[in-house]
Order: sequence, then C-alpha cells, then structure tokens
Amino acid sequence: MNILDRLAEHARERVCQAQRKLPAETVRQRALALPRGDFAFERTLRKPGMSFICECKKASPSKGLIDPEFPYLRIAKEYEAAGADAISVLTEPGWFQGSDTYLAEIAAAVSVPCLRKDFTVDAYMIYEAKLLGASAVLLICSILTREQIGEYLGICDELGISALVEAHDEAETEDALRAGARIIGVNNRNLKDFTVDTDNSRRLRESIPKEVLFVSESGVKDAADVKRLREIGADAVLIGETLMRAADKREKLAQLRGKM
Repeated sequence: MNILDRLAEHARERVCQAQRKLPAETVRQRALALPRGDFAFERTLRKPGMSFICECKKASPSKGLIDPEFPYLRIAKEYEAAGADAISVLTEPGWFQGSDTYLAEIAAAVSVPCLRKDFTVDAYMIYEAKLLGASAVLLICSILTREQIGEYLGICDELGISALVEAHDEAETEDALRAGARIIGVNNRNLKDFTVDTDNSRRLRESIPKEVLFVSESGVKDAADVKRLREIGADAVLIGETLMRAADKREKLAQLRGKM
C-alpha cells in the first residue's frame, strides 16, 4: 500500500469516527441549512492574470515537520496581506498534522476564499467542509472513481462551493473532464511515490480546454517556475513549502509574482 492509499484509508476511518459523533444526515442538513455559497474560489481564479493559492501546512509525508510552531492564523493573515488570491488549509491530521480547527479559524479570520486540502473519500467530508467555512474542496482522481467525482461535484454545486479536481496523468485528466470538473489541478508531485516533475503541468496542459480553469500544484520554487507556468496558460498556482519556509511571506510572494 503506497502513501496515497494509506492516506485515503485513514480518511475513511476518520469519516467513520466522525459519523459516530455526528450522523451523516445531521451534517448534511446543517450544511444545507447554511446560505448557499457563491463559488468564491472559482470566481477569484477566473479573474484576469495568474492567481496564487497559498498553503498553510505544518508537515508533509515527503518533508516531515515544516514548521514546529505553526502560528496558522498569523501565516494566513500574512498571506492575505501579501495578496494571496486564496488560501489552502491542510486538515489531514496524520501525515500533514492538519486540523479542522485550523480551517474553521482561518476561514473566519480572512476575506479570501479557503480550500479544504484533504483526501476527500466520502460526501460527509464535503458537508463538513461547508460547515467549517471552506469555499472549496479537493477531489483527487487517484482515489475516486469517475462516478464519485461526478456525485461530489453535484454536492458542491448544491452547496455553492467549488471543487479543485486533481489529476496527475492523461487518464485522470479525462476522468475529471468527463465528470464535469470546472477546475482541474495538475499535481506535479506523484502522490504515490512523492517524486516531483514540474514538466507534468506542461504535458497535460493541452488536454485541458481553455474554459476549464487550470491550476498547477507542487514544485513551484521561484519566479522562473511561475513564468513558465504563466506561459503555458496556467490560471493559478498552488504553492506550499516554498512559502511555508519563507521568513518573510510577503516578500517571497512578491518575488514569485516577479515583482522584485
């Protein structure tokens, strides 16, 4: 079992535990009772120019502990002040040391849309995301069938939240498109062995229609990387470790934008 399989299995266990505390129908009804969202995440990515999705991440399976202190609210507010278009918040508690609390508090403290970065394996997690204040969820093709992706996209539409559908190869990209994805994230990191190939975005770009938002994820380290992605028509980049390790996140984001 590779790391992605283990993450997905752990997510299923987490859903079972959560359902014992709060039944699925209760979570669903509470989420539906909230005002329908306005797809803020998707709208911000459709604005002219490249959008920057900045990630709050304490640890990762490939890099281990990134920030032992992890002042997540301060980090999120720094991102917002630096001009982040959206914030990605890890909620996976095992390998990434994330927490639902991080998302709930960040979403309440900033005005930019927040993505719940987790390994969505059940509709329960989408309703949870809505209750936590997320404007978007991550759907990973590698751990979902095309039918599941379509079902989960329908739930997102009902709630008014966006779905970043993540693909790593041609077959997964086709699954995402056939399921009806409006935002496709191409992960340059292979989640099965965690190797990084930044050319993956370039290879898959041609198979994604221009009307579908294209997000490049992982491996973006400097302004040259961003420039290359802008040239192939990326609508947005999701940047995690590079920003998390920067002492001055405002300055680092300005560098990535090519403004310094």
